[in-house]
Amino acid sequence: MAPQLLTAAPTLRSLLERRLVIVTGKGGTGKTSVAAALALAGAAHGRRVLVAEVGRDEHLSRLIAPGSPPVGYAGRELLPGLIAMRIDPYAALGEYLGIQLRVRSAVELVLRNRAFRQLMDASPGWRELITLGKVWHLEQMRDPRGAPRFDLLVVDAPATGHGIGFLDVPRVVVAAVRAGPLRRNAALVEEMIADHERTLLLPVALAEELPARETAELVAKVRGELRIALDRIVVNALVGRPFPPGLEDLDAALARLPAEARWPGLPSPRVVAACAAHLRARHDLNRVYLEEIARSTGLPVVPLPYLPTGIRDAEDLRRLAAPLLAVAEAA
Repeated sequence: MAPQLLTAAPTLRSLLERRLVIVTGKGGTGKTSVAAALALAGAAHGRRVLVAEVGRDEHLSRLIAPGSPPVGYAGRELLPGLIAMRIDPYAALGEYLGIQLRVRSAVELVLRNRAFRQLMDASPGWRELITLGKVWHLEQMRDPRGAPRFDLLVVDAPATGHGIGFLDVPRVVVAAVRAGPLRRNAALVEEMIADHERTLLLPVALAEELPARETAELVAKVRGELRIALDRIVVNALVGRPFPPGLEDLDAALARLPAEARWPGLPSPRVVAACAAHLRARHDLNRVYLEEIARSTGLPVVPLPYLPTGIRDAEDLRRLAAPLLAVAEAA
């Protein structure tokens, strides 16, 4: 049986009502899969969706359309209504400087210079600012009729440890720089992040000790340091109730079987009992930390099921998309 939403809460807006959803979480929690599932759900509901990842490696395209080539910075439509891209900071910097200086060829020459890249690699904050600046630019894009080019932008942001710094850079720049285009652009990005009507931070966690603790710390830092909206926690890979109704003690019953018993085509009762006990332990552990995440953050939790085979295709993503959207109705 699938886990239920644990905490009573005001009615949550559907994630599809947002313009920008920034997905973060500790590495290994499945935040990229959640970002892909949300993007897929948006396209299935008729939204024009852009999903972007900001890491060094590209993962979204192979989750949404297995076997497809990388989409790169230029991006590509993977499914009808769903475009994916990877925001490369140097490509975004080249695009920005080309617009500002109007000498794109000279900009590209400088960006290829090894010494310049070494200097930039040693400079803190510019990657985050230029990446978020690109997100702002995408959010501002309009079609020929003047309507937004994308109804929903989903950003697969850095992992929890770097996520706060990633989102806080525009505020730091606005506070440190008095005037000029850098300050103006940073202020626009900060305004986008702080707009609770269009932007939401969506943390992804696992119902385990360390991710639960780090999620509580993330929520505390967001509330104390950022102005971004935060209204729910996605808890991924929850093991459902392991045994059917009426067989709640199946693992114990298996353990009481004679060790010499044999079932054709199956392991020994001792092995089957150990597997059943493991499933129960994972289920019980998940429920404990699911409740702990809800308690420590004071936020509703959105439970997603554990997929034993992982994400193999779009159909597996849809199994995550349904509960992501159903929470708005269940709250």
